[in-house]
Amino acid sequence: MKAVVFSLGCKVNQCEGQSMISALREQGICASDKLGPADFYIINTCSVTAESDRKSRQAVARVLKCNPQANVYICGCSSQNDPAAFTSKQNVRIVSGTGKKAAWIPEILADLSLQGHAGRCIVEEPATQYEDGALPEHTKTRSYIKIQDGCNNFCSYCIVPYLRGRSRSRSIANIVAEAEQAAKFTREIVLTGIDISAYGQDIGESLASLVTQLGKIPVRKRLSSLECTAVNDELLQALQDGGFCDHFHLPLQSGSESVLRRMNRKYTPEFYLSQVQRIRRIFPHAGITADVITGFGGETEEEFLQTEQFVQQVRFSDMHVFPYSERKGTAAYGLPQIDKSIRQARAGRLIGIAEQMRAEFCESRLGSVAQVYAETEEDGRSVGYTSNYIKVYSDLPVGELGTVKLEKIYKEGVQGIRYEK
Repeated sequence: MKAVVFSLGCKVNQCEGQSMISALREQGICASDKLGPADFYIINTCSVTAESDRKSRQAVARVLKCNPQANVYICGCSSQNDPAAFTSKQNVRIVSGTGKKAAWIPEILADLSLQGHAGRCIVEEPATQYEDGALPEHTKTRSYIKIQDGCNNFCSYCIVPYLRGRSRSRSIANIVAEAEQAAKFTREIVLTGIDISAYGQDIGESLASLVTQLGKIPVRKRLSSLECTAVNDELLQALQDGGFCDHFHLPLQSGSESVLRRMNRKYTPEFYLSQVQRIRRIFPHAGITADVITGFGGETEEEFLQTEQFVQQVRFSDMHVFPYSERKGTAAYGLPQIDKSIRQARAGRLIGIAEQMRAEFCESRLGSVAQVYAETEEDGRSVGYTSNYIKVYSDLPVGELGTVKLEKIYKEGVQGIRYEK
């Protein structure tokens, strides 16, 4: 019997999808994350934006194109948010939510032999403690390790805390055990979660203590995303001592203090900039990237100009820019809404600035040598990333972590050549 676990959205969802694959394989099922013919499908949905919900609903039709007779099982954030959107869809057997994903596998296997109860809904409230499950199959070149779930921030634009529940942390011992296992198959691990900045607060630990323990594992290590409020000298020292990559993804969302207040973000632009400067004192060549939302409820042209000026003051190595997407059920849903064409136009302006800053950051490192992890192949060259997340096209073999001299700008990164002392 063959199954496909089709995961949409964030890296946390991808990790959870791999855990379901592992649980299926433990039951003797041939399971994959590659969409293709299968006897049944698990769709692991996403709800971060309205577009994510739409793609999650469309995924049912996508998998049935591979096998119109297959049973379909739904889980994840979109079904947690609106299970009724899935229960009546063709061939959908059970609709679950964000919790107990790997533990749900025995119920799916038992259902395969039944004929009734199509569209059955078993969505429950989000968990209050971290749910350990099967360790994910580390099938990617870079391994993502989930250390935390849920979020306590309740940013006014975000639906995720309502779907994932409050922040809850995984034990350091379990994380280290998975990292040691992953190190047998990969050259780089990435710590991920819904809000890893909150790691340990519910179990008497800290992100710095976890980083210290992982520093002993002989693979390249990096953090996924970190709130600027979590940056402190203890954490930065632990990252440096543990050999973590000098790349920091610090969600900004806006460079306007008034917009940040409406977003219920817990910092000012001035504080954010001071945290970036703190990082650069210890990691002078750090890649610092950010998420920015344009056209948030009521954003004026002046507020947008404040963001435009602020991002250029920070000098990011890259930015991910998103037009604001209203989410029913969030505090921001009732705010005055900006026309979508204006959101898109503002996003386009910031994307242009991001491309310029990325090129300037790459140019600043030309002539230097860097450790590059070659992950894939494109145009006859391997493609990988430096520790500070510059994309590098080189002659390194795929799968190798090696030293490369960065020689010239190429596409959205640089071209390099293996460096021999």
